[in-house]
Amino acid sequence: MKLNNKITESSNIKSKDIDKKNIHEILNIFNNEDETVVKAVGDSLEGICDIIDVTIKSLNNNGRLFYVGAGTSGRLGVLDAAECVPTFSISDTLVQGIIAGGKDAMFRSIENAEDKIDEISSIIKNNSISSKDIIIGISCSGEAPFVLEFLKQSNNCGAATALITFNNIEELTYIDHILKVFVGPEIISGSTRMKSGTATKMILNMISTTTMIKLNKTYGNFMVDLKIMNDKLFSRGLFIIESLTNLDTEKAKELLHESKNKVKNAIIMHELGVTYLESEKLLKKNNGSLRSLIEK
Repeated sequence: MKLNNKITESSNIKSKDIDKKNIHEILNIFNNEDETVVKAVGDSLEGICDIIDVTIKSLNNNGRLFYVGAGTSGRLGVLDAAECVPTFSISDTLVQGIIAGGKDAMFRSIENAEDKIDEISSIIKNNSISSKDIIIGISCSGEAPFVLEFLKQSNNCGAATALITFNNIEELTYIDHILKVFVGPEIISGSTRMKSGTATKMILNMISTTTMIKLNKTYGNFMVDLKIMNDKLFSRGLFIIESLTNLDTEKAKELLHESKNKVKNAIIMHELGVTYLESEKLLKKNNGSLRSLIEK
């Protein structure tokens, strides 16, 4: 695709003279353009739903979710994967982010990393990527060599594949689902960390959170499977227990201690009058669903 044919590289008429604007006018341009991102994502919900369906099936089949990207796209994938661990008490291998250039690329720009594909086969081998897994590539241009080659090799392993892009690229045989989200030209031409980056964050939030909801990691909008790792999360855990059991704070603390700081277990222990070990067995038998246990 020629540079001038790429949506992500084209000039945005609304910010053509942005350097002549005062600060408030510039902020208005940002705010108005970000509103178009919300609409573009909204117009893409059917495609996002298709990717989530495959992700749920993969994780229910003992598979894993891998985000793969370069630059900002890679960092956003790593961020979403990392946040799933404390939010939903999952292992750090269930949802993973892979960025071109490795860990160094998380903290400084390594722009040529997206062109290097030599190490992909070893990354796939080291992660034992298989037909159980789903690989979601993120490339704003839809052309990052690292991302496309990773998807191609993952497809050869039998893994499910998807690509999130913001250009109107052609279909590729080794990608099962291509999600094309048209957010329009960037405020600063080619700076895809802006509107495309915002859309990416929204979409990844949808993919990971909806998947975890369907894997019984929440009860209503409470994160009952959170991993208590600090004072803030301890307080949140107490609030959830108090809200769902009507216990006072001291009783909730005792219950949380008895449940080894596991909120879901604490609620089951209280509601069903069972021990911690019994609550563990019940959760396993009911696929981790709190609702199916306390609403019988």
